[in-house]
Amino acid sequence: MNMDSDLQIAGDLMEVPHLLQPEREHPVTVAEFAGLAREIAADPDRWAPHIEYDATSRWYHRLRTGPGYEVWLLSWVPGQGSGLHDHGRSSGVLTVLQGELTERTDRGVRTLRPGTQRIFAPGYVHEVVNDSLEPVVSLHVYFPGLTDMPMHESLQGQCASLASRESLPA
Repeated sequence: MNMDSDLQIAGDLMEVPHLLQPEREHPVTVAEFAGLAREIAADPDRWAPHIEYDATSRWYHRLRTGPGYEVWLLSWVPGQGSGLHDHGRSSGVLTVLQGELTERTDRGVRTLRPGTQRIFAPGYVHEVVNDSLEPVVSLHVYFPGLTDMPMHESLQGQCASLASRESLPA
């Protein structure tokens, strides 16, 4: 029976710094982008001074950029929404900082409260709206940076279009 422990075989990893992964300056994985969003969300001093509200359109401010990604701060007054859209070739992380947003997809409706994160891949179609009576602040991380935001017909239009196609003879 072998009595050697992993520690005896490999040694203490803390004693062998060359075996440890160096800390990255910028995120590169989905988990790291979600972590970046949580880190920024947890530090209101980094984002709260930048908040503004615009009654005519959603307000946005780019907080940070890095190799291949952008971090945006958005504010939404009651009734403002994104329209039904996707994010082109970008993936993303949406984090609600203050207030509540409503997300609508072809799968249903979801209420997004402070701390809620939505992670999405390219081609994910959704609409985000402030249905509440209070302003909302959200944080958005896009990787690669957002260069395209194709708009889509309404969810009701998509469902009606699907239903009419299903009733057509093959």
